Amino acid sequence: MATTPKVSYLIFDVETVGDGELISKVKYAPLKLTPAEALRKYRDELLEQTGRDVLPFTFVLPVSVAVAKVGPDFELQDVAVLDDPQYRPHVITQGFWQGWRHYGRPTLITFNGRGYDLPVLELAAYRYGISLPDWFNTSAPSYEQLRNRYHKTAHLDLMDLFSNFGATRMNGGLNLLANLIGKPGKTGVDGSQVQDLYDAGKVKEINDYCRGDVLDTYFVFLRTRVLLGQLTLENEQLLVDRTRVWLEERKDQVPAFAHYLSQWGDWTPPNGENPIGTNPNGTSSNTAAPDIADQSAAESVPPGT
Repeated sequence: MATTPKVSYLIFDVETVGDGELISKVKYAPLKLTPAEALRKYRDELLEQTGRDVLPFTFVLPVSVAVAKVGPDFELQDVAVLDDPQYRPHVITQGFWQGWRHYGRPTLITFNGRGYDLPVLELAAYRYGISLPDWFNTSAPSYEQLRNRYHKTAHLDLMDLFSNFGATRMNGGLNLLANLIGKPGKTGVDGSQVQDLYDAGKVKEINDYCRGDVLDTYFVFLRTRVLLGQLTLENEQLLVDRTRVWLEERKDQVPAFAHYLSQWGDWTPPNGENPIGTNPNGTSSNTAAPDIADQSAAESVPPGT
């Protein structure tokens, strides 16, 4: 009987759309606006005030959550979008929290997830009546509470890592960090376009974009493990090479993977040598990779308890 691989990390990204009905009731009740009118008015106001029409997390619904399962050896096991192809907010929310429990409460990995993605899913759980006492473990000492900003194993927000918990600004964000290591970053779609794509009925395209963000986050996560001394650069490059092969094997079934690969740009060390496991033309080598499990098992951050 095959053993189910252990999931130590869930890397995820959330895409949202405005809840026009809620906006109408809360912000513009005297005006009696339709949901569409209220949403348009709020976006226009934000655009005028801030130069961006990104809605606060309190007024949105999740329409895409992409999740990557990663093992204790940092190897990618799967990338999926929740409630495909219906993408219902309540089912997405339920599925996310059920999955977190099912896999033994692994460490959540995000980029800016503490400021946006997790609050979206927490508020959605409140809205839909989902009980999360193991996440909201407020009776525990503060340092053991999973939502504590400095908890080491519940949630790693990579933006917190790079900004030293807000001491500086991480200008360029995930897009910059992905490009620094030769990964696609933003390739024609970004979060500011999600609402318009949704209004045009292009929910699948939103979920394809979300998959790309999760892959970028995975590769940034790997490089941070090198930064923290939990992976050697050689082993990180072996994992990158294996993941590229994994994506190649699935690109015909998942067009988002084919698009991601089409934008792939290999990273070359400063000495000009080719990354381990990659041929000069950028294709994967057939050389068998050494086992990396011993190092990662000894040095990786343990999953949530």
